[in-house]
Amino acid sequence: MTAIDLGLPAPPAPAPQRRRTRQIRIGSVSVGGGAPVSVQTMTTTLTADVDATLRQIAEVTAAGCDIVRIAVPSQDDADALPHITKKSPIPVIADIHFQPRYVFQAIDAGCAAVRVNPGNIKKFDDRIGDVAQAATAAGAPIRIGVNAGSLDPRLLAKHGSATPAALVESALWECSLFEEHGFQDLKIAVKHHDPQTMIAANRLLAEACDYPLHLGVTEAGPAFQGAIKSAVAFGILLNEGIGDTIRVSLSTNPVEQVKAGCHILSSLGLRPRKLEIVSCPGCGRLQVDIHKLAIQVEAAFDGFPHPLRVAVMGCVVNGPGESREADLGVSCGNGKGQIFVRGQVVRTVLESRVVDTLLEEALRLTEHRESPQAGDVT
Repeated sequence: MTAIDLGLPAPPAPAPQRRRTRQIRIGSVSVGGGAPVSVQTMTTTLTADVDATLRQIAEVTAAGCDIVRIAVPSQDDADALPHITKKSPIPVIADIHFQPRYVFQAIDAGCAAVRVNPGNIKKFDDRIGDVAQAATAAGAPIRIGVNAGSLDPRLLAKHGSATPAALVESALWECSLFEEHGFQDLKIAVKHHDPQTMIAANRLLAEACDYPLHLGVTEAGPAFQGAIKSAVAFGILLNEGIGDTIRVSLSTNPVEQVKAGCHILSSLGLRPRKLEIVSCPGCGRLQVDIHKLAIQVEAAFDGFPHPLRVAVMGCVVNGPGESREADLGVSCGNGKGQIFVRGQVVRTVLESRVVDTLLEEALRLTEHRESPQAGDVT
């Protein structure tokens, strides 16, 4: 997405230097090897309900999702895979637990990749050679997904709990079995509900191998708590160059997971920003309901197709300065708002007209951004 040139100085936001990894291809999406960090989520529909699953895939795609994972717990779900992969607008990863035969069905169905959890698939290690052969023939990468809640009992006994070292040992052991068969088209994920454990495990992995890594704080929790835990963990690791794909595992709609992931990446300079609302937290100087106004502005700009920074400010202390630095802005007081475009006040309107006016100016600015007269309103 091309940013709108407003003639204002761009804030310095150098992207973190990425860890060097081998690159794999998940359908049309490159992962690792310097490729952009991709955002993933999982569908929450019954996979066997093809229409419902495809609708949800379309929704998360519209929100910015790059790769979608779908659960395959039953034969009916496995039978639905060819219909889903054929019509999905983004690459589909089959999520396999317990039944190794579904791995082969997912590959045959055209899934772009397969996620396996070694701790949950009985005698999975004995099938590695067959899986590697099928995946090689289809060009389908394998994701080794190790979760703290389903760690191999042998490793739990050895380490006493799902420690970072235990998670990493499980992942690297499975990778070594694939490597014995000449298969290295792998991606690794080691997940834990505790951000500190997850961070430590991924740091160990980053030092031990050059496979691309998928980041996730598993079972992160409800939207507010989970987004904070994920943002903390991802922010630390991504700022160290660690991580090639992410999923924000919230107990909420997958669309919200995708939105959170995109915001995390854009805040680190790893994804072009779309709409960004800059708004003040509020204090005793306010003469406007800034919380309500910020929510109204965010709702009005939902789905706006151009990248804009919109400042919604409530008093004269920081309001004018923040509004001038944004693409668009309003600085409120005494029931009115000064509207800023390109760093200049273009008009003053009643509080009740602020949202509509900002949207009008945004449309004018983006439609006529090449015109020197755009937004010149008294």
